[in-house]
Amino acid sequence: MIKDNNSIQFKIPGSDETTRFEKIHNVCFDSVEQGSKIIAHEISDLIKKCTKDHFILGLATGSSPIGVYRELVRLHKEEGLSFKKVITFNLDEYFPIEKNNEQSYHSFMYQHLFSHIDIVENNINIPQGKLLEHNISNFCEKYEEKINSLGGIDYQLLGIGRTAHIGFNEPGSNQNSCTRIVSLDPITREDAASDFNGVESVPNRAITMGIRTILNAKRIVLLAWGHKKSSVISKSIEGNIDSNYPASFLQKHNNTTFILDNESSAQLIKHKTPWLVKDFNWTDELRKKAITWLSKQTNKSILKLTQRDYNENGLSSLVISSGSVYDLNIWMFNQLQKTITGWPGGKPNTDDSDRPERANPAKKRVLVFSPHPDDDVISMGGTIKRLFDQGHDVHIAYQTSGNIGVSNEEALKFIEIAKYSFSEEIIVTDKIVDKIQNKINSKSTLKLKGAIRRSECLAAARYLGFSDLNLHFMDLPFYESGKIKKNQATKKDVDITVDLIKSIKPHQIFAAGDLADPHGTHRVCLSILFDAVKQIKNLSFMKSCWLWLYRGAWQEWDIEEIEMAVPMSPSQVVQKRNAILYHQSQKDKVMFQGQDNRDFWLRAEQRNKNTAQEYNRLGMAEYEAMEAFKRHII
Repeated sequence: MIKDNNSIQFKIPGSDETTRFEKIHNVCFDSVEQGSKIIAHEISDLIKKCTKDHFILGLATGSSPIGVYRELVRLHKEEGLSFKKVITFNLDEYFPIEKNNEQSYHSFMYQHLFSHIDIVENNINIPQGKLLEHNISNFCEKYEEKINSLGGIDYQLLGIGRTAHIGFNEPGSNQNSCTRIVSLDPITREDAASDFNGVESVPNRAITMGIRTILNAKRIVLLAWGHKKSSVISKSIEGNIDSNYPASFLQKHNNTTFILDNESSAQLIKHKTPWLVKDFNWTDELRKKAITWLSKQTNKSILKLTQRDYNENGLSSLVISSGSVYDLNIWMFNQLQKTITGWPGGKPNTDDSDRPERANPAKKRVLVFSPHPDDDVISMGGTIKRLFDQGHDVHIAYQTSGNIGVSNEEALKFIEIAKYSFSEEIIVTDKIVDKIQNKINSKSTLKLKGAIRRSECLAAARYLGFSDLNLHFMDLPFYESGKIKKNQATKKDVDITVDLIKSIKPHQIFAAGDLADPHGTHRVCLSILFDAVKQIKNLSFMKSCWLWLYRGAWQEWDIEEIEMAVPMSPSQVVQKRNAILYHQSQKDKVMFQGQDNRDFWLRAEQRNKNTAQEYNRLGMAEYEAMEAFKRHII
């Protein structure tokens, strides 16, 4: 039982110095799991306390509320929470779409909640995605009437999109809008592309509750996870009410709470620049954050910052706590300088007190975890090559097969080569060709697609000089659903990871620290690794093992977070690019491009160059590019 379930109870925003810029109450949690459980327990308590014949629950879809639904299911199965008097209304549904379509919100709700609880079937209300055009208006009116006839929604759960939409109320929505059919913003469709195997398959329209319908709910809780939501979260909470940011209409509601994690709340003033809203003891971490921010604000390198710069930007207390501006600037300069190293495995026979990695042992066993079969070279290809060239025993572990990321067109190309090259296998290949052409992800087609990704890994690693024996294809079971939506990670995934770590006994582990999507592959892979490390951290070899986190093609660590920056020369940048290009199935018509249309090699290269430029702007030496890492204490 969560004892702290009152921690998200509504408080008037802006009532103290820390929240004076905020217009919506919000609570931040260190983990998605913690936040999700707190919400579930609040819902549970309200259902149990409800004295009416029914409790009206408004529900959201998408990846954000999955943890809430998982905990509600657990509360039902293990603690007897009953949903018999609960009547649900879902926010929205794609249009047109069949109920049994895997991508429909109808399927989503049954998969994650309804099929696992004792809710009465007739109490489930979800907008219909397959209506005749002339019936849509009537359906929407009746949906509203039913909500109103039951006394309105008691508790409305919301997510938020990158357009700041709530439900599918896109930018430009009117605050008096009711349930209706709407056109989806291109950004919304791009974000849904991975669920539909490409943006071209995402419906252009949807049926959604309106802003007014949502605002009429007695209690509203919006949840948002990951850095991709941070910008719209800050605008919705701290900005003015603006139809371009539909979530900002929630400022009008007198019982709304935003539930956030560290990354989604990062742009709020109290987190981004806490020195502007409260007094506190200056830690080294906060000093770094404040000085790099000040450098950007003033467009000055660190050693050029003056007393006036600090005073005029709300940082006089930092100077007072540190002695002098000169001492403060020198300290920060040295902190950044210490992160830069051309020896990511430690430089032998040197004083390592001011270096990010240990000098000993001089030759380390290194284990690089790659969530997908190309994340290793995309994220840290230069560092991997540097470690190998400096004599370390480098192993690369590909956590998933990546089979779902290969297009049917790419798979067809390979199987047709096999068909015309090996006549004895023609019957087998014909069957696979038929399945691919009919867009069937059978075991044979998935095996083929996995083999394509594996061959690309081998080619890229061989180009960098690696032996095949140092590559480990884990094929974690959670990924092998054959669908875009993956299975939940289990003990088997953790056990496979534990066995690999124990077999290599690494001095260094590198892993993807991307936390944007709580149910995305990168985050699941990281959670599996953390569980594995926790299980074996007391083993003797683990006591001398350091864990370094890298970021993927979309995002880099903030400068003040970086604890090791590995520079690359122009020729090393080209070498990294060439390694990435061996992953041909992920080039050009890539399955899950995301909102960035650039090739992965170009994204990675520009990100690495931007990091080097930022170091240079702060006063460090000028490098062509840099890969960055943050240490995670085991």
